[in-house]
Amino acid sequence: MVSPSFGSAESRRHWKDTLDQLVPFAEFYYAEKLTDEQLGRLKEFHPDGQARFWGATSGHDGKMAEVSAGDVVLFTGKNHVRAIGEIGAIFRNSSFADVMWPPKQGGESWHTVYSLREFALAEIPYATLSALLGYKSNFQYPGQLVLSGERARAAIDGLLITTRTALENAGAAAPPGKVSELPVERQHTRSTIVERGAQQVLFNRDESALVIEFCGTLTDTTAIRFSSAAGICDIFLDGPGGRELIEAKSRVGRGHVREALAQLLDYARYAPGVVDRLTALFPEPLDPKERRLLHDYGIDIIHRVTPGVFERVPAPDQAREQMRNIWQPHEPGH
Repeated sequence: MVSPSFGSAESRRHWKDTLDQLVPFAEFYYAEKLTDEQLGRLKEFHPDGQARFWGATSGHDGKMAEVSAGDVVLFTGKNHVRAIGEIGAIFRNSSFADVMWPPKQGGESWHTVYSLREFALAEIPYATLSALLGYKSNFQYPGQLVLSGERARAAIDGLLITTRTALENAGAAAPPGKVSELPVERQHTRSTIVERGAQQVLFNRDESALVIEFCGTLTDTTAIRFSSAAGICDIFLDGPGGRELIEAKSRVGRGHVREALAQLLDYARYAPGVVDRLTALFPEPLDPKERRLLHDYGIDIIHRVTPGVFERVPAPDQAREQMRNIWQPHEPGH
């Protein structure tokens, strides 16, 4: 969903009140306007009793009826996507909306209200989004827009968006409120903990920009992503050159290199088919020490040379062949 939210002075006030900061919805001032069901749903997604909120007027009821928890919303204004959110609880309640966004004299109340499970600031030009969606480069996104099917998937994959809901559906994270008992061997006791699963951010601007730029250089294959119990990969290519799994990183430090290594080996186990190459994508060349680390595990390196130009530094064939048995997909848990 695309939601204009930063263009007018009124929208920017609303942004400041309920996106820039959390709303303590469990406090009486807000909670008295909620039904028991609505309050319960909000607490399911936000057990600490506070969340960011946005909404829509009744004129958008038809469009908003298609929106549900886990959907992605792109907040737009001033020729950019200003932020990306993942929808949590969504319901109709003008009284609750009026507490957060008092309507102007004679103005219209917001009708549909939704909380945000995740929220990340962005700065994506409309032209970039339009290229992913197949719109003209000068399209201005003047109103509420609900996308579905391939067009919605193109935006989510192209911008490298990873929602908590998608991770939960893939088994990489526990649903909200799920608690389990696990042994804590150090203490020789059992302790109740909340399972958190894979830790992935909703949106990383630098990595997204790098992936978009790199994918723009592909000519004979289409980049996709797949989800699994390990998380959601950045790029998966299945074309004339074979199957290649690529993990993008926005920095070239030791920590980012080790993270790429771990993620590639983890995702490869769940790939749809035998993977021919594992590759780490970086915005600049690696130091020799970091390059050797990846090459020792048979992992290729692709780095950005100049805008729109990338160079591959392949791992030694022998190292890649030795690692292929580890890459083979198998049943999770084995």
